[in-house]
Amino acid sequence: MANAEHSVHGGAAAGTAGDGLGRARAVLWLVAAVLAVRQAAAVLRLPPGERLTDLETWIGDDGVLHVTGSLYDTGQFTGTPFAGLVLKPLARSAEQSLGIAWTFGTLLLVVALGLVAARALPGQVSRRTRLLAAPVAISLLMLSLPVRNSFTLGQTSIIPVLLVLLGCLAVRSERGSGVLVGIGAAFQPAILIFAPLLWLTGRRKAAVTSTATFAAGTALTWAVMPGDSWAYWVHHVAGAGLGERADSLANQSLHGALLRFGLQGPLEVGLVLVLAATVVVLGLRRAARYAEDGQLLLAVALTGCVTVAVAPTAWQHQLLWVLLALVGRVGTRARDRLVWPAVVILVMTLPGKMLLPNMKALAPLRENLPLIAALAAACAVPFLTRASPYFDKPVPTEYARPVPSRWGRVPLLPFWKRLLSRPNLLLELLAIRVGYSVYSHIRLVATGGRETAERHGRQIHSIEQALGIDIEHWVNHAVADINWAESFFNFYYTSFHFVIPLTVLGVLYVRRPADYRWARSSLGFATVLALVGFWFYPLAPPRLMPGLGFIDTVHGPQDLTNPDYGALTALTNQYAAMPSLHFGWSLWCGVVIVVLAPKLWMKLLGLLHPLFTVCAIVATANHWVLDAVGGATVVAAGFGLTYLLAGRRELLPRSVVLPAPAKRRGPLVAAEGPGVDQPEKGQEMSLKP
Repeated sequence: MANAEHSVHGGAAAGTAGDGLGRARAVLWLVAAVLAVRQAAAVLRLPPGERLTDLETWIGDDGVLHVTGSLYDTGQFTGTPFAGLVLKPLARSAEQSLGIAWTFGTLLLVVALGLVAARALPGQVSRRTRLLAAPVAISLLMLSLPVRNSFTLGQTSIIPVLLVLLGCLAVRSERGSGVLVGIGAAFQPAILIFAPLLWLTGRRKAAVTSTATFAAGTALTWAVMPGDSWAYWVHHVAGAGLGERADSLANQSLHGALLRFGLQGPLEVGLVLVLAATVVVLGLRRAARYAEDGQLLLAVALTGCVTVAVAPTAWQHQLLWVLLALVGRVGTRARDRLVWPAVVILVMTLPGKMLLPNMKALAPLRENLPLIAALAAACAVPFLTRASPYFDKPVPTEYARPVPSRWGRVPLLPFWKRLLSRPNLLLELLAIRVGYSVYSHIRLVATGGRETAERHGRQIHSIEQALGIDIEHWVNHAVADINWAESFFNFYYTSFHFVIPLTVLGVLYVRRPADYRWARSSLGFATVLALVGFWFYPLAPPRLMPGLGFIDTVHGPQDLTNPDYGALTALTNQYAAMPSLHFGWSLWCGVVIVVLAPKLWMKLLGLLHPLFTVCAIVATANHWVLDAVGGATVVAAGFGLTYLLAGRRELLPRSVVLPAPAKRRGPLVAAEGPGVDQPEKGQEMSLKP
């Protein structure tokens, strides 16, 4: 009976887990479908002259289908002569369907690419991973810049990538594998680098077949289109002189990067050849090693990254190989496993200006992030081999439990685990930068219009008059009459808004990593709530309210008859005033310092920052008093949400084991105390270090 009962309970638990996995899979497929429909709709709803612009090289008035002379006479077509020969029927169908067939054909190619990649994951893959990998892969592809670029422009760059993946991962016949890789190389000559990979991994017949197929396709086009072949291979040096300028930011090859650095002529060519040879040797050796290790998808991705780096031109729609490199496993600890995939996803889905600040010193990094990621994957990132004991079983992460709350339902998200260790610095910096970029973008677009903002300004002014707290005008003019006070508050307003919060986060990261997560989450929630206020309640600050006589001490006199107020509005949203994050962030700093600082003088010093900030925002006429109240409200809500979702800030010591109720040994078990369950042996409270 006991065994039968255990089997029933085990089957029920397995059924529950299976149901949960099925629901998760359905949700992920729904997300992938929504992203696909959204991408197709984003292209098709554009006017005919703005969508599928590269497709115009086929179906436009001067396109391939209508040109009687060479494909390259107009300078628009950048593909190989083989592509021009083979893709004409597809382009003609696209012309007849206004691009609809082309768009949905691209959609099917992306889905096929995701399915092939998901089936080729290395190592021991659990049933959960196997079921969820395909929708996740398709969703990431849909979000990536190369795929979005291919959809918008009507590019064919997904075709050679899919051909290579099928040839290297899906087709078992060496001859069939070589034919697919060779056809891919005929579309994009840099793909021929996969032939040495096939040779190094023992698939020599496939390597020879791929080279022969490429040569046959190229020879066919020389026979059918000799003029076009001469123009592409000789006059334009394998297409290097076609399309945009080679030194444009869109070209993420070594050649493009060196041109952007200012190198020209024989020196640049020689340096490119040396660097390209180095990357090819290192990249192919690493790719062959991982292929022999059984990580074929990683090997293919690394070889693709080599093609990105060494090709004369590597446009954005040709960078899919970098995204595929996220399958490599890096790090011996479980908490480090997400670093490399997260970096790759961020680089391949967000523009460089969102990842790095707009500083001149960082321009070389910001402008070449995809190339840097490709070079790192091909030559430097220490991916684990399957022989490593940490490949399938990394060092587990140590989690802590919050001190029990007064309310039994808190935390509302028990799966929000609390770590004692310090988070990865690179991920934290990227998360802060991306979060701030999103915040700045939403803040900038949430203008609401001048009339609405001024109407809300009059509402706030009236409420303050009714409450007797309309002190802004008096404080503003009093400070403006005292030179040192005006200079001090102007300096404080413009200098410490970012410096002090970042300093507090930095100190917590180094000295109090567990509290760092608590403080960071609270600040994030407060900022998100503030964005809601900016969006739904645009508010003109006192300095931009006509007729009230406020003095803009920071920016100087503003021309209120100009709807844009000069160049100031181009830099920031003038109406993002309610709530005041100047005061909100300063109050967050004060609260964190008061709660965590060990000395009384530190706590008192921490309170000076919000005090000076509230004086500065009012004295400079940048905020109303009620804006500060709004800032305090969102900060309180941020701390409250963190408490509700994750539990109390305090964590149990590592050696403390909470008592568990006694196991039932029969129908009834008598407690050994007055109504209190006693802990079993080995579950007593331990306070030893």
